[in-house]
Amino acid sequence: MTTFVLVHGAWGGAHTWRSVRPLLTLGGYHVVTPALTGVGERAHLASPQIGLSTHVDDVVQHILYEDLTDLALLGFSYGGMVVTGALEFVADRVDQLVFLDAFVPDDGQSVADLTGFEVAATGLGAEWLVPPRERQFDDPAEAEFAAPRRTPQPARTFTEPVRLAAPLESFGFGLTYIKAIGDARAESGPDAFWDAADRYRDRKGWRYEEIDSNHMVPQNRPAELAEILLSMA
Repeated sequence: MTTFVLVHGAWGGAHTWRSVRPLLTLGGYHVVTPALTGVGERAHLASPQIGLSTHVDDVVQHILYEDLTDLALLGFSYGGMVVTGALEFVADRVDQLVFLDAFVPDDGQSVADLTGFEVAATGLGAEWLVPPRERQFDDPAEAEFAAPRRTPQPARTFTEPVRLAAPLESFGFGLTYIKAIGDARAESGPDAFWDAADRYRDRKGWRYEEIDSNHMVPQNRPAELAEILLSMA
């Protein structure tokens, strides 16, 4: 039976999936939503040492300790970096890899590389937390719930490069990119999520889907997202 492993984005937490989890569970599937160290419900563990590899370990250890197999492994937004890095350790357990309006990095790329994010000064006393970016929610009640739970994120998670031993298409599992089309494309500079959509929309071996929402798909369109995921399983 398929197990959905849903990995949240930057400044978020496992609560990102609170409206999606019950829909997938109702469909008869096992759903886990690992919480990444230093943000969301684990913000009390934040430190300058936390990087992308910490978050990769969070997800990998959850999968290994629970001995999860037949995975539909999904990364939302920054979570795309995390699920890509996790393949080094759990690729043989993955049936479907899904990127939800997410970064799809090549080997050696970081969020900073894909976005032009400028690294703050480093050293004793330097600021090491990146404040959350403002997001829009369709439901005022959801906005009221989510806003105080969006926490600053350690900068190293945005500057540490991912490790990917081979192109994603070479692994043999299913590949899906889901784009939130409610966000306008940036007028200039990189636009990582639209760039990824352009890259994988018609690429052989990829399934491409669109949802008419802004970036916060799990909160704004949980039923549409669940429908797509259930059709894959």
